[in-house]
Amino acid sequence: MKLALYTFGVFAQPAEQPVNDSFQFLNDLVLPQVDRAVGLIARSGYDSEAGTSSWGTQVFPKFYVERGDGWSPSTLSLWVDAESAMAFSYSGLHAQALKRGREWFVKPQWPPYAVWWVASGHVPEWAEAVRRHQHLHDHGPTTEAFTFKQAFDSAGRAMAIDAQKVKAIVQKNAEILG
Repeated sequence: MKLALYTFGVFAQPAEQPVNDSFQFLNDLVLPQVDRAVGLIARSGYDSEAGTSSWGTQVFPKFYVERGDGWSPSTLSLWVDAESAMAFSYSGLHAQALKRGREWFVKPQWPPYAVWWVASGHVPEWAEAVRRHQHLHDHGPTTEAFTFKQAFDSAGRAMAIDAQKVKAIVQKNAEILG
């Protein structure tokens, strides 16, 4: 089993507005780091970008607000475990970007991310990620989609994230990513 992670946000201003330049700058630094992070298996690219292929047609949840730019910041990735995904998400340059989210995004009335387990041979597409994200919003954490705070193991049992393992991975990422 692998852990899928979907993130989603809505810019407060259209993507091309100067207020979002610092987001774009940090995003361009974070993406190469996530590709080298401990525990990352793979991440989806985007329809409009060359390089990493997109896992299906990129779609957005019902919370998406069209601002004339045709897209909204979102990611879809696969991890070996919850601790690896959490370690990258809440440390280093990505954590610095999260702290600045209020500069760029509307305050979400939805979960900012959703995680769930997938079979080893399965690669989730954007539509599946959106469905699970919306399920988390509508029903709260279940085995269908959950959060790091209210997580489930691959057998469907409630679990706590191993904080010591997260710290060890954060340390390894710091060494690898600089």
